[in-house]
Amino acid sequence: MTVLDTPRLTLRPWTEEDAPAMHVIFSDLEAMRFWNAPPSRSSDDLVPGIRRSVSAPPEFHAAWAVILKETGQAMGFLNYHHREVLNERLEIGYILARSFWGRGLATEAVSAVLDHCFEDLRVNRVEALIDPDNHASVRLAEGIGFRLESGPMRERLKMPDGRFADILMYGLLAADWKRRAASP
Repeated sequence: MTVLDTPRLTLRPWTEEDAPAMHVIFSDLEAMRFWNAPPSRSSDDLVPGIRRSVSAPPEFHAAWAVILKETGQAMGFLNYHHREVLNERLEIGYILARSFWGRGLATEAVSAVLDHCFEDLRVNRVEALIDPDNHASVRLAEGIGFRLESGPMRERLKMPDGRFADILMYGLLAADWKRRAASP
């Protein structure tokens, strides 16, 4: 799997050794508020998911640990999933440790993955499913060129507490990403 570098970040395949750092993120109730997975109770909770992720064929799924170059600290997670090779589309997901919110790091990490998806994987479309109340994620998606295309899609995701959540569908096309990259 590809290692991606940005000015402040390295995105590398996550490993079982990342479980303690990722537990800080995935156990944070506020950070996990919009995820349809329960918060982790220990770093051991994350190991089976990491193993499944690492063993998944990259044509369908890939996941990166987001590392802050300055400190070497794992401070986020980013993936693509639900990839349809025939339809040249996939979905992305991302989460950062709360202490790193508001610094533009998520935008930097997501942009690196989008470059990889559009250039290396040759996808035509990237989707992001976002809870309507996740205003930071909506700002991120819209700020880098995603367009709201559907929603709220009623009761699209089942949440850990058993309720169903409405979701907004955002989409970004390769041609729009390339135009954005070409503009000053």
